[in-house]
Amino acid sequence: MIPSDCRGKLPCGFCHQRKGQEQAAPSTSSSSSEAMPSHQDINDLNWALEAIKSGKTSLQSVSFYHQQQTSGAYQETDDSMSIKISTSTDSILVFSQILAALATERSTDKSLQNLEFHGVEWGLEQMQHLCFLVEKNTDKTQLVFRRNNLGARGLSELTEMLRRSCRVRVVIFSECSIGSFGASCLSSALKRNETVEELQIWEDSIGSTGAEELSQMIEVNTTLKQLVLHDTDSVTATPIISAVLARNRTMEVHIWNKESKNVRSKVAEFIPENRTLRVYKLSPSGSQRVACALAWNIRVKTLDMAGVRLSSKWAKEFRVALEQNGSLKSVILSNTCLRDKAVVYVAAGLFRNQSLENLQLDGNWFGGIGVEHLLCPLSRFSALQNQANRTLKSISFGGGRTKIGKEGLAVILTMLETNQTIVRLGIYEDASLKAYDIIRIFRSLERNATLRHLSLKGCKGVEGESVLQAIMETLQVNPWIEEIDLTGTPLQKSGRTEVISQKLGQNERMEHENGLFQNLPQAMPECCRIFFCGQECAGKSTLCNSIVRNLSSTMFPHWDQIRPLVNPAEQVVRREEIKIRTLQDEGIKVSIWVLAGQQEFYTLHDLMFPGKASPSFFLIITSLFRKPDNKEQKGPAEIEEDLLYWLRFIVSNARRANLQSVLPHVTIVLTHSDKLSKHSEDLLPVINSIHGLRERFQGYVEFYSTVFTVDARSSGSVSKLTHHLRKTVKTIIQRVPKVYQLTNNFIKILKDWRSENNNRPAMKWNDFCELCQLKVPALRIRSRHDATQVESQRYAIARSLHDMGEVIFFDELGLLILDCEWLCRDVLSRLIRLNLGRKNLMDRNGFISRKELGSLLRGSLESQIPMVSSKVLENIDAGDLIQMMLRLELCYEQDPGDPGSLLLVPAILEEGRVKAQKWQLNEPECNYVGRHLECDDSSHIFLTASFFPRLQVHLHNRIKSKTQHGSTYSLEKYLISITINGVNIRVELAGQLGHYIDVLACSKKSITEILRLFKQLIIPSIQSLCHGFTLVEKVIRPDSVRYLTPPRHRKNQAVPLQQLKEALLSVPAESMYEYQHTWSSVSDGTKIILSPGFDYARDLLSDDDFRELLQRRYYDLHHLAAELAVPTEQAEGEAQVASNASDQIVEPSLSGIAKGVEAVLQRLKIIEHEIKNLRQEIQGLRYYEHRLLVELHRKVDYMVNYSIQLEERKVPSMFYFVQVEHNSRRLVTRLMSGMTALRLHMLCEFHREMHVVQDQMGCELIRVDNQVVRCLLPYMSTFMKLLTFALKIGAHVVAGMGEIIPDLSREVAHLVNSSLVFGTAAFAAGAVGATVLAGQAAGSRASQRGVPTGGQSSRSFGQDITAAQHWLIGFLKEQRITSGRDIAEKFGLWRVRYLDDGQIAWVCKWHREVRATEIADVPTLDFT
Repeated sequence: MIPSDCRGKLPCGFCHQRKGQEQAAPSTSSSSSEAMPSHQDINDLNWALEAIKSGKTSLQSVSFYHQQQTSGAYQETDDSMSIKISTSTDSILVFSQILAALATERSTDKSLQNLEFHGVEWGLEQMQHLCFLVEKNTDKTQLVFRRNNLGARGLSELTEMLRRSCRVRVVIFSECSIGSFGASCLSSALKRNETVEELQIWEDSIGSTGAEELSQMIEVNTTLKQLVLHDTDSVTATPIISAVLARNRTMEVHIWNKESKNVRSKVAEFIPENRTLRVYKLSPSGSQRVACALAWNIRVKTLDMAGVRLSSKWAKEFRVALEQNGSLKSVILSNTCLRDKAVVYVAAGLFRNQSLENLQLDGNWFGGIGVEHLLCPLSRFSALQNQANRTLKSISFGGGRTKIGKEGLAVILTMLETNQTIVRLGIYEDASLKAYDIIRIFRSLERNATLRHLSLKGCKGVEGESVLQAIMETLQVNPWIEEIDLTGTPLQKSGRTEVISQKLGQNERMEHENGLFQNLPQAMPECCRIFFCGQECAGKSTLCNSIVRNLSSTMFPHWDQIRPLVNPAEQVVRREEIKIRTLQDEGIKVSIWVLAGQQEFYTLHDLMFPGKASPSFFLIITSLFRKPDNKEQKGPAEIEEDLLYWLRFIVSNARRANLQSVLPHVTIVLTHSDKLSKHSEDLLPVINSIHGLRERFQGYVEFYSTVFTVDARSSGSVSKLTHHLRKTVKTIIQRVPKVYQLTNNFIKILKDWRSENNNRPAMKWNDFCELCQLKVPALRIRSRHDATQVESQRYAIARSLHDMGEVIFFDELGLLILDCEWLCRDVLSRLIRLNLGRKNLMDRNGFISRKELGSLLRGSLESQIPMVSSKVLENIDAGDLIQMMLRLELCYEQDPGDPGSLLLVPAILEEGRVKAQKWQLNEPECNYVGRHLECDDSSHIFLTASFFPRLQVHLHNRIKSKTQHGSTYSLEKYLISITINGVNIRVELAGQLGHYIDVLACSKKSITEILRLFKQLIIPSIQSLCHGFTLVEKVIRPDSVRYLTPPRHRKNQAVPLQQLKEALLSVPAESMYEYQHTWSSVSDGTKIILSPGFDYARDLLSDDDFRELLQRRYYDLHHLAAELAVPTEQAEGEAQVASNASDQIVEPSLSGIAKGVEAVLQRLKIIEHEIKNLRQEIQGLRYYEHRLLVELHRKVDYMVNYSIQLEERKVPSMFYFVQVEHNSRRLVTRLMSGMTALRLHMLCEFHREMHVVQDQMGCELIRVDNQVVRCLLPYMSTFMKLLTFALKIGAHVVAGMGEIIPDLSREVAHLVNSSLVFGTAAFAAGAVGATVLAGQAAGSRASQRGVPTGGQSSRSFGQDITAAQHWLIGFLKEQRITSGRDIAEKFGLWRVRYLDDGQIAWVCKWHREVRATEIADVPTLDFT
């Protein structure tokens, strides 16, 4: 039999061999006795027959051995049997009966998977029984025939069965001499068979006829996954490999050849996993046939024919393959005896090939003519010529019989000077190139910027000092070469290549920006931006003019007078828009950015926000009076609302820009102070309100302590504010990180460039590089070797200027915007107010063609004043502006990638909220689902105005990429309407100024399907745009979604998703499925919009969410059971015995407490396999919780009543600690040395009703030292695990244990996953704690191995409680608590005895009174 680990790969006893490597194979013949282990009891054949007929054995594998002398059978394993058959008539008869029994026995119908026959002489009757057996079997079967004599009739019968059977998966023939006749029969059968996946024929000779038959089968059969053929002639490989290639089969093929009696070698193999075809030995005609088949193949990625002798006829066919094949990536033709004519054919194929990346031709016999033709498609011979082949990345040639010569050298030099794609070149073992030829090769590399790896391995001409010098000089000016392999060259043998390796290491480029400028000086920034923020008509522009006028009268020359971009006549007709005023003070450039207060401009504000480490600060300006007439004074709430928007805008953008090192600096300015009376006290509430905002945003922004009240029209009124601005500019510049001096220098350079180029507002990257080359010596390219580094430095300078606000750099477009005011005012602000052809645009859902958009852009750049021309149009292209808008996601393509695609500009969309809102599909069977998304820190952060337009763009692109068909997408200004696979979705921007997003859906599909679409596509797309913050998900009331109630009412009809899940986890298992969430009513004045109601939680969540909650409960129970060292792999009977035993003798240790849970875990496994729906899952969970709860109470009782004689229960045994901080209490789960402010409390120990005593005074523990930790850590560890166990299974709700400290319901979360719990599972509380835990773990492992540890565990547990009791008594004595009366006063507990069992416990006053019939007071004893 062929071993399973060798099938499909190599014959048994063989190793993988390349061509020329041969190995004597071990003898394939083995005696039957070797297959029969001597230690087994051999039974007769009748025993095997009876065993099969009895049906008691479920056999998976049966092996038959044809013996010469004796018969017998033995059971190898529980599911396998071996049977020996002698040549006697009786044995052959029983053999037939066994096959018939296997066919008729039902127990083998589904189990029998492997049938093996060794040396069997087949008769017609036996073969018919075998065919019937295989056809009757319901499982896929493997048939193995080794040294069988099948005969012609047997083969025909077997192959006929294969033709019609669908029960055979693997067929293996070894030394069966089936020949070409058998191959023909198999081929005919497998043409129709669709189940056989593996065919192996070993030690046979099917000949070319049989191979052709198999190739015809391969052309038809698509299910065969593996073919292994071991033949006496290699001619069988050609038709089979050709068929696999021609039909693009993903079939693994291994073909072997027997060259002599004990010598075998691999002929060919194809591995679909790595898409590699390796040919080790093939005839010339066979090679040509394989080359023809490669032409249309799309599976083979690597062709390896190294060592196969190839001819020019093969190369001619291979040329066609190269021209037509589009999948071949690597071709290895080393040592294939190719001559010049053959290489010419290969080179011709390279001209049209557009996929090959690696070509190896080393060790062949061609000369300079071949090299010349080979490198021709990789070279350019004039400046106007394009390189023919641009995909080949690696090429190698050379060898002892390759003669490159002068012709070859000339084309090598041309290729190295002009090629732009080759990254790896190898010239191996060449003896024709001399030292001066090698020098010329390296000289040509000085002008090559693409080659990374050069190998001259074994070249004789690489020798001498001149060659070494040429290499070093080349590396001096060419930094792109990463590797030079000179192995085996005279230069390497002389030990002089070490200096080359060192130089290559020095030329390795560092990509870190800090390394690029390590020798350049740094300085403080010489520019600063001041952002004037405020609502419309707040007086921002007037205040800016007064400040500029106030400053320019002293020392501030302002650049606006020097470089006017807008004609003064045009300024008269301009509306209030975004403005930038630039001034100079003591060498510092100050830019005042006035942000337009109209709501339509809010979308642009995000684009102007300062970048990382940018020197800037903010003035928030608000008027004391209402617009537009400024006669009615605002109240404090109105002013606070104005300020709150801009504060949240600053914080939100600071989070998005990841500004953490420096908090944004904010100054508050109140305008129109001249309208207030001098002694007015109306400002006091306003100032108090601003102080409240300062405290609220502490840690988010840096507030200036003074609030300025000014008359924006008066220079005198703003003088103090002006002085403050000058001081703040200097402070901010000193605070932000330093920049390179080059960045400061560029500010003046760019100003001069604009003045010399007619105030061009934009600059191409090539112009920027030219400016660096001419004006900035530090950024000038002086040699080729530093071109990449200088390019990186230029890029970094441009990014620095972008961050400082001097330019807007679009690196992907190669564009720098030098006039930011022009971009915002004349381009972007025009887009948000486009009104030409608006009706026509709306008819097309807001889409516009590139031509129309370009026309509108050109119109927006033209002057609005007759006879006044704009110089901007002379230097800007509308196409560049459209690409820039696409990059900023201010517009998007309807069909990405289509040059003629329509464009959508979200800013031009109309608002549709004035229309009646209704669902397109509104039928009774529809489901309505909604999710409300708002910022996690909504009091400080909101979704800025540009968020929703960016979402409209981003969501469209995601939907188009994820769902190619069946989706529609339409937009309004604040709405995205989507239909995907029958689900209608509305994504709405809601809230005042759009602070949150609602996702609503209506569909006839199930709630689970709708929510899966939400979670897989819609919500992730929204979350991906949230930088620096996250969105909290809430569940919207279905009725609010159904009737599309307005967003202001819908916001109050939502419950946090996490809160709903926690509520479900807090109820008992039987209540989870019927849990209801109650909604309040919604009214608008006296009109009722929605009445009160409720929804089942199962209708608010998906089935996936509901199962997740169930799994969380199951996981908690499994996890806690694992912590308690519960063994899970015991037989059912042993579990039952253990459970019965634990009912009578329970070990009061951690392992003992967990011991009784074992049977429950076994039951849980059964439940998990039997659940059919959510109700069944909940029933299983309910049963599990009930069993664990009963077990928990019983174990806790044992723990409480352990060692009744211990101090005669003079003091309570169950105590815990709480830490008090800032009027809040937190449960302590781990004691650590050094903890302070702890209070000791005790539990009421009433039987199965243990709880915390409310209003218990307790005792204060001043400080925890090492002695306290040593005494209490083991006790605390055990008690807290039990407590956590109870809380996680819901015992705190079901059985009243939730009264453990009055606010324990909130502290349950702290026990599981909150930082408020002192100590975690990973915390090791000193060496003592580690020792205790290690001991517990060792005890658990011992119990799992069956080692009796009960006594030891009992003593350990007793010692823990004894130590804790002794410490407690000593502590109480220190607190002067020495009697039961003192305990009653401090802890509210009384000592009682149960009347039924006589045990003693400490109970609370309530139990003492209510359960008076069950207990009796016991006199308290002093424990002094």
